[in-house]
Amino acid sequence: MGTDEKEKLFKDLYDAIVIADTDKALSAARKLVYDFHVDVQELMNRALLPAMRHVGELYERGEYFIADMAMSADTFNAIMKEIIEPILSSNKETSGSSKRIVAVFGTVQGDIHELGKNLAKAYFMANGIDVVDLGVDVPAEKFVEAVKQYNAVIVGASALMTTTREEQKAVIEALRKAGLRDKVIFIAGGAPVTDEWVKEIEADVNGSDMFKAFEKVKELLRARGYATS
Repeated sequence: MGTDEKEKLFKDLYDAIVIADTDKALSAARKLVYDFHVDVQELMNRALLPAMRHVGELYERGEYFIADMAMSADTFNAIMKEIIEPILSSNKETSGSSKRIVAVFGTVQGDIHELGKNLAKAYFMANGIDVVDLGVDVPAEKFVEAVKQYNAVIVGASALMTTTREEQKAVIEALRKAGLRDKVIFIAGGAPVTDEWVKEIEADVNGSDMFKAFEKVKELLRARGYATS
């Protein structure tokens, strides 16, 4: 097994996600993980996330429709569920980490879009954060309940539309009323989120760029005494 074969598998995985060939994607991912011992972060950063970014670009250019994006997302999710999440769970069980960092992610009430949320969830998980996924169309109160239940220190509220973006403010207000706002790092995610909006609703992080958002979250976690890689 040489470098050329490994690189071909990365390309096959990338291409299979873009065209939503789930069987081919799973086969390539399994070989990379189990034959070439590629770790989760490398798999995410070199194939899964770039492929989904490209799918988003194809949609923006009008070359893909929502159905095409959904099929690629299904392929991405299949790899997450069948390969990546079991590895991450196993790593957690064997690690000596005593201070878990839990995030609660959800798409706000009135919004059923979840591609961005799912990508962020995958990236945060691959980087050692435990993520509780509340799904879509999530009322503010459910975010509050989840923070209490899981002792979460990060909340990610996603909105794809300017109309549902208002619900991010409602989540923050609900957290404030419950006495939890100062205990969590709040990420306002989604395409319509701007720095001005983040400042207006008094969120902590602009999640419209997942990678920049994660770096900001790490910085805030360190300031709170959490060890991050």
